[in-house]
Amino acid sequence: MADVAGYGLKGDDTMTHSDRRSVLGLGLSAGLMGLAGDALAQSATRGDAPTETAVAKPAPEAKYRLPFAVIGMDHNHIYGMTDAMIRGGGVLTSFYATDPQQIAAFRKRYPGAKLARSEDEILQDRAIKLVCSAAIPSLRAPLGIRVMRAGKDYLSDKAAVTTLAQLAEVRRAIKETGRKYGIMYSERLEVPAAVMAGQMVHDGAIGRVIQTINLAPHRLSAPNRPEWFWDPARNGGILTDVGSHQADQFVYLTGSTRAQVLASQTGNFAHPEHPAFEDFGDMMLHGSGGAGYVRVDWFTPDGLPTWGDGRLFILGTEGYIELRKYVDIAGRPGGNHLFIADRKGTRYIDCSKVPLPFGPQFINDLVEGTSVSQDQEGALLAAELVLTAEAKATRATPG
Repeated sequence: MADVAGYGLKGDDTMTHSDRRSVLGLGLSAGLMGLAGDALAQSATRGDAPTETAVAKPAPEAKYRLPFAVIGMDHNHIYGMTDAMIRGGGVLTSFYATDPQQIAAFRKRYPGAKLARSEDEILQDRAIKLVCSAAIPSLRAPLGIRVMRAGKDYLSDKAAVTTLAQLAEVRRAIKETGRKYGIMYSERLEVPAAVMAGQMVHDGAIGRVIQTINLAPHRLSAPNRPEWFWDPARNGGILTDVGSHQADQFVYLTGSTRAQVLASQTGNFAHPEHPAFEDFGDMMLHGSGGAGYVRVDWFTPDGLPTWGDGRLFILGTEGYIELRKYVDIAGRPGGNHLFIADRKGTRYIDCSKVPLPFGPQFINDLVEGTSVSQDQEGALLAAELVLTAEAKATRATPG
């Protein structure tokens, strides 16, 4: 383990505790040092909501301690993102928000983090190396560009960009600053079954991937949604928002470095009170490594015991894999179910205990200048696909 002030220091077992605190440049109190190790927790729902029952702390494989901050917590995904960074060895030092309810909830979950007086206070703090954000989607890219130009790396919730113009600006800023613009595609990076499926695919378990099919229904929970949720200009639309996860899985699992949208459609089938809102969308993709189909919607029925029955089907030349990520309807309890059929037969794998490597890998990447946790171009290709699909979408109508 090593504390990190710059991006060049690696582990030194001879370093004293005082030296480590000095290298961090955090001025940590004893209380905060203990909090980082003992009192912060991985969300039991892995990012879908704050929880106060689990405890996040650095994973055994976390080699570094990297100071990071949070700006923008308009989506509860910020809790899963923060926990992932803590598991990776990140040390949450400060956060900035203006909504009193958001501030109170975040403080309750992470009582050792300091509320900054402004965004600039965080951007100008040279000790902070990474900023995480789950701001309103349309604000995430402009914030990320400011973060990178301030000499820090950035991790955004999806959707990390909401227009093709924003995407061009992000790519320009990455090239000019050399900083990372990470995107938390949590339905792959923070779902144990998806982690297992990715490893199996890359190990050749089903041969060469031919096609991925993602079905991603979500529960609407309309009374709890903020105003921006209903506005495609602010959230990017259903393909950009929800479809980001699925495009990421397509790019990663097929190994595509180039891809295009063959067809896409969006519609509003049941929410006339929000005429601009999209409650259904699908898209057909073709990449250099395979084909893909994605369907997303806001029609999870009230009787389902979780927020969505996410399914992933991966067809290969020597077999196929099915994931039932969050629920197995009228079947096995819980989530993270993987089924595989190959030349040897069929089998089921319970993936609920599969570790989540993204946090440690991402922190390591920031320190070591590597790209193990996420390929930058692949992450942006997924964003480009959904933005293009949204822009090209025909209007699906009832009847």
